[in-house]
Amino acid sequence: MLKDIVEVRTLDGYRLYLRFEDGVQGEVDLGTIIRFDGVFAPLKERAYFEQVRVNPELGTVCWPGGADLDPDVLYARITGKPLPHFENKTISG
Repeated sequence: MLKDIVEVRTLDGYRLYLRFEDGVQGEVDLGTIIRFDGVFAPLKERAYFEQVRVNPELGTVCWPGGADLDPDVLYARITGKPLPHFENKTISG
C-alpha cells in the first residue's frame, strides 16, 4: 500500500496535515498515536514539532534526530482503510 507523503504542514496541538502522492489528504493527531518518549520525546516541544519535513527518499515525514513515521500507518489513519495483512509464510530457497 506504500503511498509516499508529498506535503506536510503542522496544525494546532500535535496534528499534521498530510497529502499523499495519490491525492489523498487529511489530518492526523499524533498525540493519539505516539508516545512522547525515546526518539519521539523532543516532539513534545512545539518548536521541535514544527521542524517536521517530508523526506522524499523515504516518502514519509521526519524530524531532526531521526524520528520518522510509517507512511502506511498515517495513510490508514486518514483513509480509514486497514493496514495490509501479512501472513506468516515459509520461504524456501
